Amino acid sequence: MPVELKVPSVGESVTEVEIGDWLKAVGDSVKQDDIVLTLETDKVTVEIPAPVNGTISKILVKKGDSARVGDVVGYMEEGAAAERGATAPSALDPVFDRSQGSEAPPATIPPASAPRVMPAAQRALHQAGLEASDVTPSGPGGRTLKEDVQRAVAGRAANDARRSETAPRDLKSRDLKPPPLPSIPGGAGRQEEVVPMTSLRRKIAERLVEAQQTAALLTTFNEVDMSAVKRLREEYQDAFLKKYSIKLGFMSFFVKAAVDALKQFPSVNAEVRGTDIVYHNYFDIGVAVGGGKGLVVPVLRNVERMGFAEVELTIAALAGRAKDGSLKLEELQGGTFTITNGGIYGSLLSTPIINPPQSGILGLHGIVDRAVVVKGEVVARPMMYIALTYDHRIVDGREAVGFLRRIKDAIEEPTRMLIEV
Repeated sequence: MPVELKVPSVGESVTEVEIGDWLKAVGDSVKQDDIVLTLETDKVTVEIPAPVNGTISKILVKKGDSARVGDVVGYMEEGAAAERGATAPSALDPVFDRSQGSEAPPATIPPASAPRVMPAAQRALHQAGLEASDVTPSGPGGRTLKEDVQRAVAGRAANDARRSETAPRDLKSRDLKPPPLPSIPGGAGRQEEVVPMTSLRRKIAERLVEAQQTAALLTTFNEVDMSAVKRLREEYQDAFLKKYSIKLGFMSFFVKAAVDALKQFPSVNAEVRGTDIVYHNYFDIGVAVGGGKGLVVPVLRNVERMGFAEVELTIAALAGRAKDGSLKLEELQGGTFTITNGGIYGSLLSTPIINPPQSGILGLHGIVDRAVVVKGEVVARPMMYIALTYDHRIVDGREAVGFLRRIKDAIEEPTRMLIEV
């Protein structure tokens, strides 16, 4: 009897998903709990496991199409893999109908010990024309990550380059051809590629436009001398790494400084809800990280209860799951304030956009040695520009400037955060 493959509920507010990669084709034998396909939501990638042992018999919705929660996207035939794997048709067409009687070579049954391939890595393998066996996995539990595929591709390119350099060359001048002339505007060679936006990119676009249209956004700036934080990191880095098995970074200082400043200026930690202002008496800080699907903002809950080590460990864990696409939906929901660090990409100054319904976002930037005046003398100091974009409907300019000043004071004198003055 056919077994339905349905789109499960992937979150309270999510009603529609985009079909990602079908990791199994029509005719492939699968074991219960093997990953059959991935679904893309506006926030996370969801893996759909096989509900039973059996064979994929039909795929109804191809990659890139939309489906709603509860829709049937494919069918399985329940039964032992060995019984059906030898005669099952192959899926040259992504949507296969058994009634057409198509024939194809027998499907290959993957070995039980095959490495676990993450969805982003599966896409990268397909684009590079590689098999999972061509890549050395480095992820937890022997999982193959996107970075592993990228290393394999880079290694293959390097080997090809070395072979081309050592290949014998016996070219005569008459064999050399001039380079092709540049294409004429409007002529051949000016193709365009139309690619549908992913659900994540569509959601990002919607949220950014929503923020611009509904909030009164304004950005204020300040600069921070990072000398004190850099000294602390150098002094305690070895002990911190030895005790917690993670390095002491800059982000934990800014997360703790943000909590300190939000306590002083609670309107920056509030939100507009209808005609009311909702003040949060807790501090859930979103930290923007680059993931396999793009920029995502996982949330650190109750940061006021965390120490520096717990902040660093939590950020590292969330960033790792963002890269391999395994973040859970609840890890991206909520948040009362956001921090984004464009400095890791080389940004010197920017105006970040708030993440609705939040009322503020702190932008960090690159650390650059600049000449500044300290006690009447010009000295070189490691300086960083910081920016606060805020919703002027509930945050006044005085509060915004005071908030950034509090961040500056806490970073330039980190002991203030310990004694709360």
